[in-house]
Amino acid sequence: MPTLVEVVPYDPNWTNAFSAAEALLRNALREWIVAVDHIGSTAVPGLPAKPIIDVDVTLAGPDVVSDASAALVKVGFEPRGNRYDDAVWAFLLKRPAPQIRAYLCPPSNKTHERRMLFRNYLRQHEDVASAYAVLKHQLAKQFPYDGDRYTAEKSSFISEVVRRAQKDAG
Repeated sequence: MPTLVEVVPYDPNWTNAFSAAEALLRNALREWIVAVDHIGSTAVPGLPAKPIIDVDVTLAGPDVVSDASAALVKVGFEPRGNRYDDAVWAFLLKRPAPQIRAYLCPPSNKTHERRMLFRNYLRQHEDVASAYAVLKHQLAKQFPYDGDRYTAEKSSFISEVVRRAQKDAG
């Protein structure tokens, strides 16, 4: 059964939910972690979002992905695969909102770097974050039960913001 694409108003408790998710991930993955970053819309103050805490976990190297994956499954995460052929592996912890979606990333991963650029740009440019919020609401109405299409339709906006962020950075 398809899942409703639900964009809800910003919740200041998402920061606490990320902290709890980070603690869970650090406990489960201990020695394999280099960094844990709150990404996605819930990481941008004031931005409406789907009630899912997205977390990038940068691992020490690609050789620990298998062990780290097994550790996440052991604590209740469902494997969601590698959808973009970028060495990033997705996992979902289903629970009452907000759910946690964790991504295992190798060091210096381009997808992770783009996500951080996008997040940081939205945090620093309220006008761009507002435009993104409008787009998200429009797409949620247009594709209420098609999460893949909802995500795909945001890609050109995200790519443009990442391009601007890269240009500003250097």
